[in-house]
Amino acid sequence: MPAMTHSLDPALHAPIATPSLAMRYLRVDHAGEFGAIQIYRAQILIGRWLGHAHVALLEDFLAHERRHLATFAEVLAARGVRRCRSFLLCGVGGYALGLITALLGERAVMACTRAVETVVNRHLQEQLVHLADTDPQAHAAVASIVRDELGHRDLAAERVGADSALTRAVEAVVAMSTESVIWLGLR
Repeated sequence: MPAMTHSLDPALHAPIATPSLAMRYLRVDHAGEFGAIQIYRAQILIGRWLGHAHVALLEDFLAHERRHLATFAEVLAARGVRRCRSFLLCGVGGYALGLITALLGERAVMACTRAVETVVNRHLQEQLVHLADTDPQAHAAVASIVRDELGHRDLAAERVGADSALTRAVEAVVAMSTESVIWLGLR
């Protein structure tokens, strides 16, 4: 007599799909862009309230980040991949970083941008090396944003000027936060 099987047996033995490294990169990049948007939104809000001259530059950065978010959202949607678990954490954390740095002034705002973009660009370069031979579409998505991100970093660095205790402290906290969210998102 053949063994009886239960309708759930195949599901119990099916391996759980683990997203590829390329998909994890894209999900983290997508979440990171959302975090960057929230940083700039908070900084613009406070900057307008306090009448800061750098708001127009932040609005330009924000427009770039929105385009980047859309780029990654399109690639994820085309592949049927949902967003990263750290998406909301990036948003809440980004908004908090934006508020705090905006209240500390333009140099802190620019130090925040310089720190985020320095960390992000290092990770993007690593991704490009890995994706070049493994996933041309993901590589193209990542490559499409690199110029903007480097530009943000360089403009922010110019506006920070000479480092001070404030800019070093802001950069240390922001870099550590950015690295932590990337690490968490890739897990």
